[in-house]
Amino acid sequence: MDKTDARILDVLQTDATLSAADVAAQLGLDEAACAERIARLEQDGVILDRVTLLDPRKVGANVTVFVAITTLEHSQEWLDKFDSAVADMPEVLEFYRMSGQVDYLLRVAVADVEGYDVFYKKLIAAANFKDVSSTFAMEQIKFTTRLPLQVED
Repeated sequence: MDKTDARILDVLQTDATLSAADVAAQLGLDEAACAERIARLEQDGVILDRVTLLDPRKVGANVTVFVAITTLEHSQEWLDKFDSAVADMPEVLEFYRMSGQVDYLLRVAVADVEGYDVFYKKLIAAANFKDVSSTFAMEQIKFTTRLPLQVED
């Protein structure tokens, strides 16, 4: 990835609805060359998807919960089962395997505390855990989907 690719990606991270022509015009690039670069970035898996970001409050996902999970079992079979169960839970926005005292961390979006209780019951039915600890976000201070782009010269 060179500086031109990084500039294209930066623009697309801000507005994925822009056409290659729009990106090229904004950056002062040749339209065909810009379109080829975008296609290559998609083919190479640098651009994973183009999405629409929603306001959680306007779609009934008002509450963000971080769920820290500790398990007694660390087998691939257990993880595969748990991963499959989490894949079927639309409330889970992010799912990480962690180092340290917590084994897994989930970022969950629900409408309210009652919605989290329903989710929690599905979660604990999916697998055996040593501990499940939930932390409710009081306020979102910063949110971005833009990744910092670092390009070597």
